Parts: sequence; C-alpha cells; structure tokens
Amino acid sequence: MDAARKGPSKIRRTSKALGDGRIRLSRAGLHEQAASRLRTLIIRGSLGPGEPLNEADLSDALGVSRTPLREALKLLAAEGLVELRLNRSAVVAALRPDEIADLFEAVSGIERTAAELAAVRMTPRDHQKLRGLQERMERHHDAGELSDYFEINQQIHGLIVAGARNATLKATHDWLLARVERARLLALSAQGRWQESVAEHRLILQALEARDAEAAGKLLAHHVRRTGTVASDLAGGPVPAGAPAAPETNTSDGARSDP
Repeated sequence: MDAARKGPSKIRRTSKALGDGRIRLSRAGLHEQAASRLRTLIIRGSLGPGEPLNEADLSDALGVSRTPLREALKLLAAEGLVELRLNRSAVVAALRPDEIADLFEAVSGIERTAAELAAVRMTPRDHQKLRGLQERMERHHDAGELSDYFEINQQIHGLIVAGARNATLKATHDWLLARVERARLLALSAQGRWQESVAEHRLILQALEARDAEAAGKLLAHHVRRTGTVASDLAGGPVPAGAPAAPETNTSDGARSDP
C-alpha cells in the first residue's frame, strides 16, 4: 500500500495552513500555479525529502484535476525538487550531499561573476534598495523571524544577480534557484550560521557600494560556498572542499570578512 494512503497525508495537513478548504487557483496557468504552491512547500520544508505526493490528495488540496497536477510534478522534477516513480506516487526529492556540493560549486561561480559585474553596473538606486533590504533582513534576524528573513535574503541575492545586467547569467541562476533556496534554508538551521550569514551580507554590501568588484566577487563566492558546506554537512555527507575561512578582502572602510 502506498505510504500516502495509510492515514491523513502531510499534504492534507499542510493544505489547512494555506487556507480554508481547497487552495483556490485560477483557471489560467493551472499547472504553473500548482507547481508554485508545491515548490514553496518543498523549499520551506513543509513537505520533506521522501514525502509521497499522492495525486488524489494533491488534486483535492489544490482544487485541480490530475492533468495540470501531473504537468506541475513534471516541472518540479525538472527542477530537481520531485522524483517521479513508475506506477508509484512521486516523492519529494532527497537533498543529497554530493548534489548540494556540486550545486553550490556552480552557484558560487555564477554569483561571484554576478557580484563582480554588479559592483560596476549597479546604480545608486540599486544600492539604496539593497541597503534597505539589508536593514529589513537584519531586523527580521534580530526578531528571530526566520521565514521573513529568508524571503528578504533571497531578494538580496536576486537583486545582486539582476544588478549584473546580464540576461544569460540571470537565466542560468534562475534555473538553479529552487534547489539553491531549499539548501540555503537548511543551512540556516545550523547553530551559528544565521548570525554568520548576516555578517557576510554586510561585507558584501560594503564591497558593492564601494564598487570593489574583486572584493564583492570573493566575498559572495565565499558566502555561497560556506552555505553549501553547511547544507551538505547537515544533509549527512562529507563537507565539500573549497570553503575555508573567508578570504581577507579589504573593503572601502577597511572591514574584512570574518565569519
């Protein structure tokens, strides 16, 4: 018997937190909307690795037929969030340590290049927006509001990538984003990592405002690799190489990275 049919599934329990009864979706783009809902639940950990995604439960929770639901699951499988299984319910994909290491190695290169370009190409208005996000993120940190903190954190990374003004770079980053967000949130559960991450973001902001491309790139690359190291460790595997102590990179006001 499928594990999802042994009792009230996590899908049914989770749907109650998203609204009374079914999660109402408009008719336009049903599979994209269903995928967006499920993506959020997976990234935020409401549906954990190995959780069965029973079609009957999902159809009821999302208020969609099985055709758009199956398209949504295929989309999430392409993003690496769902594992499709022949003649069995799909499941939430596991966070494998080796995949996390590979993913963050790639993303560190992408975001390093983005930061180097953004340091030159960001406008004063971009800097103002980035500083405002940093201040909001720190307030959420001080209040212990992890969900709100994480939302702003992702906006900051997205703004830096957008600030590079490189469409190919952004498209590549966007394609990896769902898996990156899931592992980043996992890393923040490690003792001390949340505070460490806030400090790293301050230094990255300083380097970008100083238009120091080399420093911005090094600091953001270290930040991403450090997150990958922690996430990989928490996922149960060996700590990947390549994320030592932060590089000693000077910013305009003499600050140095010191996680």
